[in-house]
Amino acid sequence: MLEDLVRKNRSYRRFHQDVPVDLETLRGLVNLARLSASGSNLQLLKYILSCEPGTNARIFSHTRWAGYLEDWPGPVEGERPAAYIVILGDTKIRKSFGCDHGIAAQSIMLGAAERGLGGCMIGSIDRDGLRQALDIPEQYEILLVLALGKPKERVVIEEVGPDGDIRYYRDAEGVHHVPKRSLDELIL
Repeated sequence: MLEDLVRKNRSYRRFHQDVPVDLETLRGLVNLARLSASGSNLQLLKYILSCEPGTNARIFSHTRWAGYLEDWPGPVEGERPAAYIVILGDTKIRKSFGCDHGIAAQSIMLGAAERGLGGCMIGSIDRDGLRQALDIPEQYEILLVLALGKPKERVVIEEVGPDGDIRYYRDAEGVHHVPKRSLDELIL
């Protein structure tokens, strides 16, 4: 059921780095994005795929992880993603990208969850550094980095408490808690 897949599709930030994600899996995930909706059917997104440790390390060094976890610099070696998909917008097709990259990223992440993988959509990126590290031509705007791998943490959804705090947090056992507003609060 789709709801079960959506519930499984959490933002994971710690992975079994030694469990590989192969190039064909990444290609299959991008194919889901390719088949998804695109504004005016322009298909203006391009993708960089990485499942090679050296390239992964270059990508990782330009990402920022979990802003609400202020004392956590990101996953340590051994818990980092086994793969990445960098989503780019082709400015020769159009200068703005609307929500296409969000649609594509969600399709990719749902496909990853279906395959027993987890991931995190990262928008906090040192874009200039990543552009240099991967030699990305200027015509492509760096939109998102998707970190992927076999999750090494448990993420649970819970109701927002009476204080209204929506910030995610980790408990003493390392379980990642994600408060969600109630459905009634969202529907006007």
